[in-house]
Amino acid sequence: MARKIEITENDLVTLLKNRDQRAYNILYNNYSRTLYDILYKVVQSKDTSADLLQDAFVKIWKNIDRYNPSKGCLFTWMLTITRNLALDRVRSATHREAAKNVILDDYMNQVDEQHHYKADFDGMNLQKIIERLLPKYQLMIDLVYYEGYTQSEISQKYNIPIGTVKTRIKNAILQLKTMID
Repeated sequence: MARKIEITENDLVTLLKNRDQRAYNILYNNYSRTLYDILYKVVQSKDTSADLLQDAFVKIWKNIDRYNPSKGCLFTWMLTITRNLALDRVRSATHREAAKNVILDDYMNQVDEQHHYKADFDGMNLQKIIERLLPKYQLMIDLVYYEGYTQSEISQKYNIPIGTVKTRIKNAILQLKTMID
């Protein structure tokens, strides 16, 4: 993978909105590895993650005019798009059926990747940052962002009041924000 290209978020967004090809290359170079790792954690398939990564970048490219910096940073917006694509795929009947038919070699590749292919988030490992959270917050992040549970489903499954679930998710996100900044 190429070295990260330094550019301000505002400059990158401007290039993207101007449909400058350099912007797509910078975007891919700087964020593809992290977004791939997020996809892989959700769908557990190397091929599906690669396909969804392409879909995510196309969607980001086509919808950049919908990005609103007052609502959050570019990475958060891209992460939401990517995560939603992954969750849509996991929830699809086709994916569930294909998951039943995973062959042993693919499983071994998945295990190998889980141990050797780590995300690079501004020089930090995103998973390592999440692991610094309290276990109850780690659980919320895993359930909501990687497994696609709703707050109500978490409340029912773990017999936790919905208000507590919401508070834990909010606190987890706030803690992650301070760790990343």
